[in-house]
Amino acid sequence: MTTARTAPRTGRPGRPGYDLDSLLAVAVKVFNDKGYDGTSMEALASRLGITKSAIYHHVSGKSELLELALSRALNGLFAATTEERAIIGRSIDRLEYVVRRSVEVLITELPYVTLLLRVRGNTAVEKRALARRREFDAFVSDLVQAAVTEGDLREGIDPALASRLIWGMINSIVEWYRPRGGNSVDQIADTVVTIVFTGLRNAGASDA
Repeated sequence: MTTARTAPRTGRPGRPGYDLDSLLAVAVKVFNDKGYDGTSMEALASRLGITKSAIYHHVSGKSELLELALSRALNGLFAATTEERAIIGRSIDRLEYVVRRSVEVLITELPYVTLLLRVRGNTAVEKRALARRREFDAFVSDLVQAAVTEGDLREGIDPALASRLIWGMINSIVEWYRPRGGNSVDQIADTVVTIVFTGLRNAGASDA
């Protein structure tokens, strides 16, 4: 599978004063505003105030910018699944940790996750991103199912439905969250975790 060239190229100084990170940030904003399919290299160059050749100094084209952006969102989510609290302990506690960290990643990388949530598989890059996103979803679904097996979810809760509802609530944050709003990242993560896990946890289950 083709992987985005993140580490070697990020921070490389550009002729017009843009490095790859700042160029990518602007490109993601344009993709979110106009849609990836509706954005041309000419439009990107115009928004940046540079020539197309200056963009090609950093990337091979629009597709690579998309891949870099989607990889940034996905890498943040997958990183959360490898942290100690996501892999050790009871499944319900691991699930709670992954939910919390996913909210934090979504807010920290808001433009990139917003773009990820809008892709529809129209290009090879988008198809690869959706495949990786399904891997992440499967990891979470497995945690929900394991929590059922361990007796930590309320009786009668459908694990697949619970998983969809959890991520529906988390993903909705991109529609209303604004960085200069009144709620901090921790406040939002705490509220999501409280709402989700007060409803999910089996009150009679052991906390051991």
